[in-house]
Amino acid sequence: MPRPVTSFSNDTVKRLRALRDKKARRLEGLFLAEGLRIMAEARDAGVLPRIVACSEGELHPLAATIVAEAEAAGAEAIAVPDEIMAKMSGKDNPPLLLGAYDQPRLGLGDLDRSSAPLWFVAEKLRDPGNIGTILRTGDAVASGGLILVDDSADPYSVEAVRASMGAIFTQKIVQVPWATFLAWLRSGPGQLVGTSLQTEVDYLEPAYEEPCFLLVGNEQAGLPEAYEADCDLLVKIPMLGRADSLNAAIATAVMAFQVRASWR
Repeated sequence: MPRPVTSFSNDTVKRLRALRDKKARRLEGLFLAEGLRIMAEARDAGVLPRIVACSEGELHPLAATIVAEAEAAGAEAIAVPDEIMAKMSGKDNPPLLLGAYDQPRLGLGDLDRSSAPLWFVAEKLRDPGNIGTILRTGDAVASGGLILVDDSADPYSVEAVRASMGAIFTQKIVQVPWATFLAWLRSGPGQLVGTSLQTEVDYLEPAYEEPCFLLVGNEQAGLPEAYEADCDLLVKIPMLGRADSLNAAIATAVMAFQVRASWR
């Protein structure tokens, strides 16, 4: 049974609140996930929280199952009033459940490029919401995972986890410098496809190869010229209105479904 906690100064409450900060996440090796839907996705993926907090009172049956299974696996469980749950989550409308999960520590050596025909690569993404949305798209198209190159936002931030809608638990995530990624990519099969404004090749035209590594650039600057030169193929999504390009996450989704469709 979850231990009742009613004090904001409780050590576990303070520990969970602190995980909203990147420095604390790095030190602890943990990240926060909020809400029944996302935590149910984690459970379905075989992942249980190390610490779980639930609202006081009778729980939804699935929430009660998650709490019980987490406790059985050795997790600490607490039950808190809404005002403490709101403080920990940073939301005025607090979730029923909140959990602290281990951050996977993956490198390129942990990836099997033959396990999926499509992979995502993103360069210097600053918006954690974009990262989470790309992870969600990755789950939708069964991509192998997301490789973040250079200095991107934290994929385990609360905003990214929320936007992923549970895909944080189904997609592999690796963070490496560009040179390290490129050396790994060229050590085996893989077509590097970059999205760019500096090409006239329509994204609907090419015959994409497997495995395809789909590369998107920074939200403001796009891909550096040197990175574009390293690509096997550059494609453009034509704009019919006044905007010159799509949001990075939307462009990734458009490209992902087109690449998948080209293989039918």
